[in-house]
This record gives sequence, structure tokens and C-alpha cells, in this order.
Amino acid sequence: MTAAVRGPEDTSLRRRGQIFIALAALAWSTAGVLQRGLSIDTTTQLAGRALFAFVALFGFVVVFNRGGTVAVFRSMRKASFAVAICMAVASGSFIVALNHATVANVLFMQAVAPVLAALLAWTALGEKVSPRTATAMGIALLGVALMVGGAGSGGVIGVGASFLMTLAFAAAIVITRHKREVSMAPAICLSQLLVLGVFAPLADPAAVTRRDLGLLVLLGVGQMGLGLAFLTVGARLIPAAEVALITLLEVVLGPLWVWIGYSETPGLATVVGGAVVIVAVFLQTTQRAGSSVGSGDPRLTGQSSFEHGTPGN
Repeated sequence: MTAAVRGPEDTSLRRRGQIFIALAALAWSTAGVLQRGLSIDTTTQLAGRALFAFVALFGFVVVFNRGGTVAVFRSMRKASFAVAICMAVASGSFIVALNHATVANVLFMQAVAPVLAALLAWTALGEKVSPRTATAMGIALLGVALMVGGAGSGGVIGVGASFLMTLAFAAAIVITRHKREVSMAPAICLSQLLVLGVFAPLADPAAVTRRDLGLLVLLGVGQMGLGLAFLTVGARLIPAAEVALITLLEVVLGPLWVWIGYSETPGLATVVGGAVVIVAVFLQTTQRAGSSVGSGDPRLTGQSSFEHGTPGN
């Protein structure tokens, strides 16, 4: 069971974790505005994005480890492979969900991630959810519901894929938090390699134009690569429920970039719902560190998540 956060050093670690997760949400939120400019099919988008994300993440590992890259990948254990599979499933099921369910359904399910993460963390790690965090999760859920107008429907496949996406993402967060002494960078690299292996045979590289190639690079390196990199760092420093809650900023920022890039004015419900989500995240992130759940692991001080960690199961 984790102890309560104490001392300025733990407070600093928690703030760093919050900032990294917010940066991850910021990176992920650019998906919509970037994908709007693509002229290729979904499988080619997935394969291309996964390819450049893998290259970027592998590059990050090489740079941060300075010759110890092989050791980092050899240190992978059961937890690492579990995270890789979870993130690959979350990426793939997200696209399946969008193709079979309404966007409202997918976004509403995404808002359930903090609740699932909290339940999984409580069951597996004994991380209790403070009343303030529970309140923030409820407010965030309400905000997303206002944005999308309810859960909608998408049939068995759509609803199933949406739930699988949310469950896989929540599980990856909890595992990363539980094994925070282990570098999950190679696992994140592997997750994109798995996505690439599944969708590459179905892709059509000949259809990719120069514009498409540039956008795929931005999607792979910036939107997915940096987003996942920030996630692996931040998820080790703050409780799982808080990670999932802060990532809901993606839901708010996504429509904003489309509004700026394509002049698609968001509706009143989207604006109001987004404001409610921001209030929920602000409520959680301004909680006093001494009353938050979990703590920064002193073993992580000064160590990047992309640097070699202690092998674990």
C-alpha cells in the first residue's frame, strides 16, 4: 500500500508528474486536426503513424541511455510486455470504435477511464481514492457527457471496442504506476511495433502523398511519440486515477485545435462541457500534496523513465 505524499521533494515529483501527463494530453489532442488533412485510408494512417512513433520512441531510448539501449530492452519483463500489449490494444480499438460507434460514445467511454483506473489501482495496489479525487472524476464525467450529449450507441462492436480501449488504457496506467522502478520506454516502443505489424499488411503505401507523409511524421513523432513518452514519465509519479483524469484534457483541446485550424466553431454544449472538465482537472491538480493518494518513489528522483530501470516481473 502506498504512503501519503510528504515533503517538498515528493511535492515536486507530483507536480512533475502532473505536468508530463498534461503534456501527453496536449500532444494527443492534435490527432483530429492533423488527421483531417490526410487523404489515405484508416489502415494506412495507423501503420504510418505507428511506424514514425516507433522510430521516434526508439530514438528517445537511444539518446537517453547513451549506449545502454540493448540493456534497456533486455530488461523487459512481464509487466513491460503487459503494458506494450495494453497500449497496442488501446490504439487499435480506438480506431475500431470510431468506425463502428458515434464519436460521442467513444468520448464518453474515454471519460470512464479515471474511474476504471481508480478501481484497478485500488484492487491491485491498494491506492485509495480521496473524496476530492472522486468528486473531480464525477465532475469530469458530467463535463464529457455535456460535450457529447450522452453515451449514444454503436452496437455490440462499437460499445465493446470503446470499453476495451478504455480498459486497456487504464490497465497500462496502473501497471506503469505499480512497476514504477522499471523503465516502460521499451514497452511503449514495442506497442507501436505491434500496431505496425497488424496494420502494415493492410496499408497502401503507394497512396501516400508528400503532404500525407509530412502529416504522418507529425502524427507519429509528435502526437503519438511525444504523447507516449510523456505518459511513461508522468504515470510513474502520480496515482493512476489522477493520470487518467488529467488525460481528459485531450477531449477538451481536440475540438479547440479543429476550431483554430478549420474554423469549425464548437457548439455551446461542447464549450460548457469542456469548461466543466477543466474545472475538474483544476480541482484535482490543486489538491494539497499531503492529502493526495500515493507518492513519488524516491528511487525515481533524477531518473528518466527512458533510462534503464531495475528489472522486475
